[in-house]
This record gives sequence, structure tokens and C-alpha cells, in this order.
Amino acid sequence: MTTREGTRTGHGFGRVLVFVYGIFALAATGRSSVQLLTKASDAPLPYTLSAVAAVVYIVATYALATGRRGLALATVGLELAGVLVVGLTSLVWPQDYPDATVWSDFGNGYGYVPLVLPMVGLWWLLRGSRTPDRDVANR
Repeated sequence: MTTREGTRTGHGFGRVLVFVYGIFALAATGRSSVQLLTKASDAPLPYTLSAVAAVVYIVATYALATGRRGLALATVGLELAGVLVVGLTSLVWPQDYPDATVWSDFGNGYGYVPLVLPMVGLWWLLRGSRTPDRDVANR
């Protein structure tokens, strides 16, 4: 589905991007669910942040998969801000992060993919905004 030629998610790189976001939505949801259900009182801040990351990944996946470009830009931008803030604070105040989150240490536990993924997502979304809207031209 697409709203602009450069941001198709039905094939090519768009499909790969949606797939990776879907994997992270599942991983973050699973991680945060287990953490919150089994040991929420041990580290409430990190586990809540994992749940926030899960929601962000779910909404971003939905927005990318359905061609909702504005929502995708907002959630992927929020994701980048989240990974930068959580990554920085987890290094500056490690005592506040007794257990890892998806975004702590800039996504170190996930091979830094959480740091790179929103940059790639924003690049892909914004490069599509420079492409002429062919739907309007075909009317």
C-alpha cells in the first residue's frame, strides 16, 4: 500500500522494513510482557520503557504496513528520540537500569538495531516525500 511512489510497503525495501519492524514489535512485546508479569517491582522503569518501546514498534509497523505516512513519521521519530534518551540515560545512570530494555545502551542487546532502525525508517519515509505524487498525475 502506498500514498506516494517512494514509500511502497507491498514489495522491495518497504516490505523488508515492515518485516523488521514487525519482528521488533513481537520481540519488545514479549520481553516487556514477561518482565512486567514476572518481576515488575524489580525494575519498574526499565520494564515500563520496554512496554513503551513495544507500543511504538506496534504502531510503527501498522503505520508503515498500511501507508499511513504521517503516523509512521511520528512513531519512527518517537522511536529515535526514545532510543537516544533511554540509551544515554542508561549509560549516565546505570543504577536506574538494573535490567536491560530494548532501548538501553542504545539497543546493545539487539546488536544496535534499535538505534539504526529508526534512522533507516526516517530516511526511507523522507526520501519518498521528494518523489512526485504519481496518483495525482494519473487523475
